[in-house]
Amino acid sequence: MIGAIRERVRANYPEGSTVGGVGLPDLVPLLQARDVAEAKVAAIGSVNPRRPGLLNGAIQLAKRAVARLLDWHIRDQVEFNRASLAAIEAALEALRENNRVLAQLADVRGPWAEWRSRWEQRLASTENQLLRTMAQLNTAFEMRLGRTSEEIQRRMWGELAIVRSDFERARGDYAHVIHTELRLIRQRETIPAASDASAGGAGASPLPCLDYASLAERFRGSEEYVRGKQRFYLPFFAGRCDVMDLGCGRGEFLELMREAGVPARGIELSPELAGVCRAKGLEVECGDLLASLPALADQSLGGIFCAHVVEHFPPERLPGMIRSAAAKLRRDGVLAIETPNPECLAMFATHFYLDPTHVRPVPPGLLAFYLEESGLGRIEIHRLSPAVEGSPSLASLPADFREAFFGGLDYAIVGWKL
Repeated sequence: MIGAIRERVRANYPEGSTVGGVGLPDLVPLLQARDVAEAKVAAIGSVNPRRPGLLNGAIQLAKRAVARLLDWHIRDQVEFNRASLAAIEAALEALRENNRVLAQLADVRGPWAEWRSRWEQRLASTENQLLRTMAQLNTAFEMRLGRTSEEIQRRMWGELAIVRSDFERARGDYAHVIHTELRLIRQRETIPAASDASAGGAGASPLPCLDYASLAERFRGSEEYVRGKQRFYLPFFAGRCDVMDLGCGRGEFLELMREAGVPARGIELSPELAGVCRAKGLEVECGDLLASLPALADQSLGGIFCAHVVEHFPPERLPGMIRSAAAKLRRDGVLAIETPNPECLAMFATHFYLDPTHVRPVPPGLLAFYLEESGLGRIEIHRLSPAVEGSPSLASLPADFREAFFGGLDYAIVGWKL
């Protein structure tokens, strides 16, 4: 019976034991000390019992009288002792409650630790399975990617080989036809090619007695403006060497070539403009290009540029100039010519006749024909300087009509030596 009561008390007030691996503080020594203190407090004011007898009775009576007389003196001590015992009891109750809470937490900790262990095991198993799956997928993907890449490369190189073969065959056929036709034309010529060179400086119209540099500045534009327009030709001449500018004027194109690191030189008929170029540190020869060009070695140039020059030639001199330029180009050398565009009616009204040395404009189709007859191919024609930029009123015209009759004031024709 006493054991059952003791176990019930220990369940309600756990102390001095271990629950779920959590050690609880032992409150038994504190309880024993409290019980001793309560006994001492209860004994205050009492008289020790003695054996019965007259003397002992008198002594007991005297002690009780003294205890009553001292009651006022020890009252505060008694109250203090009782308050201390109450505080100890409250502390014991708080410690008991703390032990009960710790015991409950210990009861919860056991299942939590077990659940966490199972969760960590499952997590490790899932992670291992995921890693194995990813490794398998990666291996399969790399194998398939390798097969696909090899197949794509094989097909690509096959297609490229076919295209290259077709291109080379077509290029060879085209070059053969062009050179055959040119040989026949040369055989039928009645005027020797040397006559073009013997004509010398008579090829271009002589300059009138005027300040041609001022004329170019006023009607063609400043050097910065012209240089900005001629940047269009940089991709055609990039990476080349031995470039010749026929009729280089103030040297705008030669300056662009110098900036691009392309070796270039020029020929200019005007001594004044040739001096301007030399003052800039440009390599320029003063003379008639129809006399200077034939004197160059055949296939000695990588590129030829000629801007606003061919419109100064008499019509009968232009084919010879084109033939001579083509002869000086190396294989795959480029020839670029810029000239007023007679397809644009606004050009006649605003630009062409401002220069008194202009003879006649050259249509794009005719100039393309001269280039093809001279052994140049891959002809490109680019319309430049839209007329609507200088005459905004043209914007009111229908777009197709404006494009057909008021398109670019100038055009550029570019061909490559076959």
